[in-house]
Amino acid sequence: MAMMEQQAHAAEEHPTPRTYINVAIILSVITIIEVAVVIIDLAAIILIPSLLILSAIKFAFVVGWFMHLKFDARLYQALFLGGLFLAIAVLLALVALFENFTLPSVG
Repeated sequence: MAMMEQQAHAAEEHPTPRTYINVAIILSVITIIEVAVVIIDLAAIILIPSLLILSAIKFAFVVGWFMHLKFDARLYQALFLGGLFLAIAVLLALVALFENFTLPSVG
């Protein structure tokens, strides 16, 4: 009996194709915003954090909906978010470390 209730509950929560289309539209809009932010040529102090925030939002949508993480156990969400925050921390550390780095001129 409990197994049937779990299956019925899971069937109710599963998103429809329209939901996936809406998520794809949201991801497309975020991508357009990212491209616009780069084209506007903002200062690096604004550009990098804004792109990181937009990328984190896109990451959350992709793993939440297309990888069905939204419907899995909270442990998996914590593992994915931990990886995201670790990647952001490494990226920020590398940006800070090599901020004034220039390649030697050839010739």
